[in-house]
Amino acid sequence: MKTLKIGEIEVSNAAPYMLIAGPCQMESLDHARMLAEKIAAAAEAANRPWVFKASYDKANRSSLKGKRGLGMEKGLHVLSEIKREFGCPVLTDVHEPGHCAPAGEVCDILQIPAFLCRQTDLLLAAGKTGRAINIKKGQFLAPWDMVHAADKVASTGNDRIMLCERGTSFGYNTLVSDFRALPIMAQTGYPVVFDATHSVQQPGGQGGSTGGQREFVETLARAAVAVGTAALFIETHEDPDNAPSDGPNMLPIQDLPAVLKRLAQIDDLTKGL
Repeated sequence: MKTLKIGEIEVSNAAPYMLIAGPCQMESLDHARMLAEKIAAAAEAANRPWVFKASYDKANRSSLKGKRGLGMEKGLHVLSEIKREFGCPVLTDVHEPGHCAPAGEVCDILQIPAFLCRQTDLLLAAGKTGRAINIKKGQFLAPWDMVHAADKVASTGNDRIMLCERGTSFGYNTLVSDFRALPIMAQTGYPVVFDATHSVQQPGGQGGSTGGQREFVETLARAAVAVGTAALFIETHEDPDNAPSDGPNMLPIQDLPAVLKRLAQIDDLTKGL
């Protein structure tokens, strides 16, 4: 079983869960700073390490009208400032091989989006940065197939890999979480992440945009923590109903402190901490 060192955080399937949290889409430095302050306080109260997450480009939108974000240059500046001000690791997703090197200069973790988890050139470029790589399991893949995505990154000499469960396609506009995926992916030896907010998505469920059922975020996160997970991925926002993307599945920031405390209690029991 591997333990990854991300900043001062030790990440493994046996350690207290690491929180990865932030807005789906980056909006501004002030907005990121406001959320980071609240996430830091909530994580500290739950006695859990945390990573700030935000996307500078949401390339996978349901329709052409979907807002995409600040762009790489502005977005990486925001992440750099958050990292400097809060002393926390930062994560963003990358969609093209050419984005990996510049993103890797700022970010501690590069995330491979679920729809791109089989893109060999992207996985290799991400691996070559030497940064920790969080590979989201495609909605179309079985958990045992993720070993091949991990092998592509590891072929670069970088075994700082995490594998992330985020639901599996189930009919139209629906995802289902199969919690067997967590121990199955853990058999690779890599830390496993559970994405509680994208797992409640209803892809394309609102026609030109994605729907979701945020009322089940904590329910699924509880199940994942009870099974055992190295990290929890939770997108959060102060006003999800008016967020530029993925609002229906984001957890309101005001709910985060209580949710994290309840999850920490289950995590302690599951892992004998």
